[in-house]
Amino acid sequence: MPVEHTLSSANTALAGATPTNGARGGGAAARDNACAAAHGYRGGMTVTVRRMPDDELGGWLDTSDSLYEAERLANGDSPEQAAAKARESRARYFPDGRMVEPHVVLQVMADGAPVGVLWIGPLDDERPQEWWVFDVDIDQKHRGKGYGRAAMQLAEVVARERGAVKLGLNVFGTNTVAQQLYRSLDYTTTAITMWKPLTL
Repeated sequence: MPVEHTLSSANTALAGATPTNGARGGGAAARDNACAAAHGYRGGMTVTVRRMPDDELGGWLDTSDSLYEAERLANGDSPEQAAAKARESRARYFPDGRMVEPHVVLQVMADGAPVGVLWIGPLDDERPQEWWVFDVDIDQKHRGKGYGRAAMQLAEVVARERGAVKLGLNVFGTNTVAQQLYRSLDYTTTAITMWKPLTL
């Protein structure tokens, strides 16, 4: 029986022990646009994470790939490039539809009800202690309640207990809400990619 990691909205105190097993992988970019705004929790909710049930993983993966493609399109990829990146990600992290270890895909729960998804894992095999937030997605109707912040704080707990010494992410330039949240959680910018279209 997996032990849930808990974040109490009343006092922002982290608790919990053994992380669950799970995994999912995407491309080099995390899908952050669904992250909740960086303001506090509502009314004493308790936010936890737990392993996504195996029978829900396939449906989530299809939705996540579609969102990833849409974000890449919105940030300059061609349809062919976006689709190729999604296929590459799926093949790398979900061969035969099964997630690779030690990646973990977790449901974000608020008082026992699912409100979003969190996927974290090592950036690559050469850097097993450097973990990455590949996806954090709060359901549309639950955004603006602090669940995105809670999920990111719980990501630190799960990653640390699995041996991580660093947690990183990638956020698209158009996603200013997520950028604000990550800065408030003490993430620092390490690189900025910029481009402009050239007219003939």
